[in-house]
Amino acid sequence: MTRLGIVSDTHAHVAFTRQAVIAFSEQEVDEVIHCGDIGSAEIPPLFAHWPAHFVFGNVDHRTHLLEAAIAETPHHTCHGRYGQIKRDGRKIAMLHSDDQRRFDEVIHGCQFDLVCYGHTHCAKQERVGDTLVLNPGAVYRADPHTVAIVDLPQLTVTWIEL
Repeated sequence: MTRLGIVSDTHAHVAFTRQAVIAFSEQEVDEVIHCGDIGSAEIPPLFAHWPAHFVFGNVDHRTHLLEAAIAETPHHTCHGRYGQIKRDGRKIAMLHSDDQRRFDEVIHGCQFDLVCYGHTHCAKQERVGDTLVLNPGAVYRADPHTVAIVDLPQLTVTWIEL
């Protein structure tokens, strides 16, 4: 069984992101997915305890700085604007969802068991066919601030309010 910590929209806010890191540590996650709007190069190192996957969002303008920060941390992967991984027999996609056309293609394409996204700052989970579509909410500019934990292979979601 793998526990994924899903986070989005940190917007360079270090203090709130540290709360997410504490929650992931308490929940004993195995790996982290960041769904974009990272905001600054200070954020990726906060997740140094885990293998982590990062995608860019619409406010991630200095991607070269973010790419460097992600590359400096062992076991971190920068996927650009879109990424996919396979864990515990589950196909997982990650993106920010500000590109509506691409988002629709990914969630309706019947290729993934789990699609993780951000951008809306609203925690949400829904089924689109056999695909679980999950927005963990936002670490910044949300009320409440939330992250999600997904247990694989079951695709069970636990919400954490920061």
